[in-house]
Amino acid sequence: MKLYVARHGQTDYNSKNLVCGSTNLPLTELGKEQAKALAEKMKDKNIDVIIASPMMRAMQTAGAVSLATGIPVVMDDRLREHDYGEFEGVDRTKEEYWQQKYQFAAKFPKGESVLQLAQRVYNLLEDVKKAYPDKTVLLVCHGGVSRMIKTYFEDMTSEEFFHYSPENAFVAEYEM
Repeated sequence: MKLYVARHGQTDYNSKNLVCGSTNLPLTELGKEQAKALAEKMKDKNIDVIIASPMMRAMQTAGAVSLATGIPVVMDDRLREHDYGEFEGVDRTKEEYWQQKYQFAAKFPKGESVLQLAQRVYNLLEDVKKAYPDKTVLLVCHGGVSRMIKTYFEDMTSEEFFHYSPENAFVAEYEM
């Protein structure tokens, strides 16, 4: 099975370097252009299934790919971004944010822990593997979810994990 994992196009929070987890924002004009460019890139990849986060930015990005490929989008809530709780909308460079982020088992205040994110993302990957063993699948999701998916396929140190941040509309390719 071939798996492609794409991050959504740019949002206003992304352009301002703000934490954008469960905040449901649309794409900026640049983000819409990035989604179209991603769609063009994916058009010849023989995608069989598109599964996306239900969040607006991911659905807009997946919609562009769907329009280009004719493949309908299936939503899966497990692809929604990490819930950063009280850190939503905070400058990503704030020390308090990074201190909290390094606590794998501790929930972000009013949010979820890295371990909770790992559980739902790994469960999704296992389900996708079972449901589409001979298919090519595109997951359209978020930076934090893309980071977690990468750990499913590659070992990463804690430092590598916390600093891995794919660009908007970046797509990774994995073999399952």
